[in-house]
Amino acid sequence: MPVEQFLCRSDNIALLLHDKASKDSIAIDAPDGPAILAALQKAGRRLAAVLVTHHHRDHTEGLALLKRETGAKIFGPALEAAQIGALDSELQDGQIFTCGSFTITAIATPGHTLGEICYYLPQQKLVFTGDCLFSLGCGRIFEGDAAMMYHSLQKLAALPPATQIYCGHEYSADNARFACTVEPDNPALQQRAAEIRALRAANRLTLPVSLAQERATNPFLRCDSAAIRAHLAAAANVTEAQIFARLRQLKDAF
Repeated sequence: MPVEQFLCRSDNIALLLHDKASKDSIAIDAPDGPAILAALQKAGRRLAAVLVTHHHRDHTEGLALLKRETGAKIFGPALEAAQIGALDSELQDGQIFTCGSFTITAIATPGHTLGEICYYLPQQKLVFTGDCLFSLGCGRIFEGDAAMMYHSLQKLAALPPATQIYCGHEYSADNARFACTVEPDNPALQQRAAEIRALRAANRLTLPVSLAQERATNPFLRCDSAAIRAHLAAAANVTEAQIFARLRQLKDAF
């Protein structure tokens, strides 16, 4: 994979997409400007662009420094342009654009914030999901509502199964503990939870993960699971969107 990732701040994941056709790289979000600049210098690469997923400070704090030091072009959601500031390109849902040799599709995924965008690279089979979809979890709903977030996750779940997911935080261990409480007899989940424990014990990141694996293990993508419905004692007329809302409430209190 042409992706470099490392922890910064406390649990943010800094992400650099390296263009093999050049010495250019693309940052996904800017959680820590100095750390990203140091990683670029170590790799001998130039920052060509930053793809901003949403306006939260822990994803944008390094933008001013990166722009000043590198002149990188800043892409981000049009709906959050006023909150992010300094966007060179304001993106709409479904917009296809190029950065270097990469062709990228912007996928609007509101819920965590109203304008969040995920970035899908079909040729590389990659998706950068910000704070929408995490491994075995999803983002808290701060600005949207449960129905909105559920729809956003369904859009991501419809991508090809081989798509590799990179997200904005290392939350997998906590997400695994919660997921195992709502679907404890899922063998794929138990295997993934053990893998996550081993990776974190070795101080390694738990991403990327394939969409196929997430669809088999992530409760927020499994609202059609009979086992989860039984755990929630959901009546037959309860919709999958309502199952999702209940799961999100339980995770918020977990």
